[in-house]
Amino acid sequence: MKFSLALVAAFAASANAFAPASVERTSTSLAMDRRTAATQIATTAAVLSGLPSLALADGARSAATEARARGIYGQRIVGLESAVNSGDFGAVAAEKNAFILFNSGAISDKAKKAEAVKGTNAIFAAIRAKDASALKSAYSAYKSANDLKVITASTDQGQGYSSDYDWKTRTPAG
Repeated sequence: MKFSLALVAAFAASANAFAPASVERTSTSLAMDRRTAATQIATTAAVLSGLPSLALADGARSAATEARARGIYGQRIVGLESAVNSGDFGAVAAEKNAFILFNSGAISDKAKKAEAVKGTNAIFAAIRAKDASALKSAYSAYKSANDLKVITASTDQGQGYSSDYDWKTRTPAG
């Protein structure tokens, strides 16, 4: 009984599939006046012109992001002390990105940032000139102007960091 019921349903479905379609066609509404078309085009253009501004976000600026930049890149800069004292220009030049990222991320005041960029430029001018004494003086001035010092974090008392956003994460301090 079940088989004959399934067979009848299959025949009905195939008959319906091969039945002629209705003759009535749906109309496409391409018949619009110029004012409606111009309004739709202007609206679309206005929406699309606003979209690129969404990509111009410069990121959040908070005490946490500044502390993270100061902790990560500041410690990389402080770690160059022995390279500066020994006159290893290549080691300091290899950490150029640390200076750039520290200047852009750890300093929010525009005047202090401009001074930090001048200090960075003085350091790399000394590197280009291969002048070890100028490098030492520019480096020490940069460190003192930006209050850079070695930060030691001890994990003897427990966890070294509390989240993945903490600057000590994935660094020797964590």
